[in-house]
Amino acid sequence: MTNLELGYLSFPVLLVMIFLRAPIGLAMMLCGLGGLYLVTGNPNMFLAKLKSETYTTFSSYSLTIIPMFLLMGQFATQSGMSKALFKAAESWLGHKKGGVAMASVGACAGFGAICGSSLATAATMSRVALPEMRRYGYSGGFSTATLAAGGTLGILIPPSVILVIYAILTEQNIAKLFLAAFIPGILAALGYMLTISIYVRLYPDSAGTRPPVPLSERYRALLDVWPVLLVFGAVVGGIYFGWFTPTEGAAVGAAGTGLIALVKGNLTWSILKDCIISTATSTAMIFFIVLGAGIYNGFLALSQVPQELSNWVISLGYGPWMVLCLILAFYLVFGCLMDSLSMILLTVPIFFPVILGLDFGMSAEHVAIWFGILVLIVVEVGLITPPVGMNLFIINAMDRSTPMVETYRAVIWFVASDIVRVVLLVAFPAITLFLLPG
Repeated sequence: MTNLELGYLSFPVLLVMIFLRAPIGLAMMLCGLGGLYLVTGNPNMFLAKLKSETYTTFSSYSLTIIPMFLLMGQFATQSGMSKALFKAAESWLGHKKGGVAMASVGACAGFGAICGSSLATAATMSRVALPEMRRYGYSGGFSTATLAAGGTLGILIPPSVILVIYAILTEQNIAKLFLAAFIPGILAALGYMLTISIYVRLYPDSAGTRPPVPLSERYRALLDVWPVLLVFGAVVGGIYFGWFTPTEGAAVGAAGTGLIALVKGNLTWSILKDCIISTATSTAMIFFIVLGAGIYNGFLALSQVPQELSNWVISLGYGPWMVLCLILAFYLVFGCLMDSLSMILLTVPIFFPVILGLDFGMSAEHVAIWFGILVLIVVEVGLITPPVGMNLFIINAMDRSTPMVETYRAVIWFVASDIVRVVLLVAFPAITLFLLPG
C-alpha cells in the first residue's frame, strides 16, 4: 500500500473512531501516530513526533489568547453581564410578537462579544432566557431552537476562539479577521430576528406576548450594559488601533471582566476558583484537540494527501467559484457529524492551499480572510444542524421537558437563514471585507 493510499484510508478509520465515541483529539492523534509508523516503518518515529509536536504546538505564544478569552467569558457570566444584556434587550423588544425570542438572540450577540465560545454562550444565555420564554408561553421547541441558534453567535461575533485557531493555522492577522467578522455577525443576528418574526406569524401559538416596559425602565436597563460595551471596546478597539497585541487584548479583557465582577460583589474566592478550573478544563480539551490535529496533519503532509487533493481539484477544470461552493458544501455536510474545532483543524490545512491557488480577483490576504469567515459561518451552521449539532444537545440538556425532535423541527428555520447568509457573503465578498483597511 502506498503512502498516499494510507493517507486516504485514514479518513474512514478516523470517522469510525469518532462514531464509536472516541475523543476526537485522541482519534486524530492515534491515526496520525499509526500512520507515521506505517509510512516510515520506524517505531521511534511516532515517539519523536509526539515529543516535537507537543513542544512546537504548546510553546506558541499565540495560543495563550485562548485561555484568556475563555476566562473572560467565565468572569462575564459571574459579573451578571448576561442577565443585564437579556434584560436590556427584553425591555425594548419583549412586547413584540416573538420579542422575547428576539431579545434572546440580541443578548447572545452581546454576550458573544465578550465570550468567544459558542457552547458557553448557548449555555449561559439559556439559564437566563429560557425561564422567561417559557413564562410567556413560548413553545419548547421554538425556545430551545432560538437559543441554540443564538449561541452560535458566540464564535462569530469577535472575539472568537475559532477565528484565533484559523489565524494561527493560516498565519493571518487576528485583528483583521475579527474586523471582517463584525458585519457578518450583525447580519447573523438580524437574520435570526427576521426568522423569528416569520416563524411566529406562521405558527402564532408558538409564542406568547408580554406587556410593554415603561420608557424610563428601558433606558435604565440600557445603562446596565455599559460594562459589556466597555470590555468589547477595550479589547477589539485596542487590538485594531494597535494599542496592544491580540494576546494582550485578551488578557486586558479577562482582567477587566474580572474587575467588574469583583466590584459588583459577584466574585468570591470559591467562584474565582470555579472560573479558573472551568477555564483550565476547557483549555485542556481544546489544546488536546489541537495537538491531535497537529500530529494527524503531519502524517497527511507526509503522505502527500493535501498536495494530491489540490492537484486533483485543479485538474478537474472547475472555476474558482465552483470549487469554493463544493468546499462549503463539504463543510455543511460534515459539520453535522463533527464539532467545529475539529473540522477547522482537520480541513483547513487541506483546503486553504487549494483556495489560495485560485483566482477570485482579490489579493491573497483578502481571499484568506474572506475564506476564513465563510468557513466560520458554515461550521457555525453545523452547531445547530441535526443529528450532531452540539448546541442542540447543550440546550436540550438544560430543558429535558422538550423532545429533541421538536427542537429539530424549529431549528431548520434558523439553518435556512444561515444558508441565505452564506449565499450573500459568497456572492458579495465586499460585505466581509468592507471594514478592512486598504
